[in-house]
Amino acid sequence: MRIIHLLSLIASATAFANVNSARSSTQLEATDNRRNFLASSAALLLSSTLVKPAFAAEEVDVYFGVGCFWHIQHEFVLAEKNILERSDEELTSRTGYAGGKSTDKEGRVCYHNFQGVADYGKLGHGEVVGMRIPESNIGDFAKEYFSYFNPKTGERVDPMDRGGEYRSLIGLPGGANNPYYKDVQAAAEAKGFTLELGKGNDPDTLGKKLIYVYDTQKFPFYQAEVYHQFHDDFQSPPYGKKYNALGKQAFEDGRLKITGCPDRV
Repeated sequence: MRIIHLLSLIASATAFANVNSARSSTQLEATDNRRNFLASSAALLLSSTLVKPAFAAEEVDVYFGVGCFWHIQHEFVLAEKNILERSDEELTSRTGYAGGKSTDKEGRVCYHNFQGVADYGKLGHGEVVGMRIPESNIGDFAKEYFSYFNPKTGERVDPMDRGGEYRSLIGLPGGANNPYYKDVQAAAEAKGFTLELGKGNDPDTLGKKLIYVYDTQKFPFYQAEVYHQFHDDFQSPPYGKKYNALGKQAFEDGRLKITGCPDRV
């Protein structure tokens, strides 16, 4: 309807000029100016109406794991801010578990606990950090990920943590069939790493320069308990109260959920 109305404006402006063609040259010049103004304005509005809006890049859920997830969450929080220019309220990085074949009967995956509830290690999962990013930025985050390994040895920075729970792994929608898998592969090869399709419940990668790649549809991300979020680790100086408080903020606005696992919430 807006387009029809604009076309009517153009037609009316033209008709107005024709009806007054017998007027003096001064009046005719003024009419022409008015006609041109109306026609130009209508054409400009018509043009803006037909312009298609730009669509934001599609965002997808991915995860990365290499040793203890406390340290890796902090690094990916910085990556979200630096690469995507996200504010504290827009951060999506969460600690969690992935790469295992099963959960308990209630669908839970939990940290080691005295009740023996859904222990992630016994279920075959590894510690990871999950996040939601534009799919076109997968390569950028893969480069970040490979910078977290020891630059001299190529090992994870906390080799004292051993076992399948600390294996190196990446989760992508579609796994190796993801359209940006080639970017992950290039980032891996640049650092001397090999990618291998994960089968689930896979062993440790320590000393192998090997990364397991999982399809997030077959091996989804399970958020860790709230008390594991935005936590200081044991290999770096404390990250500060402002960083630690991001967990409370994310819980209050709904970005973090209660998992049903033993927790402090």
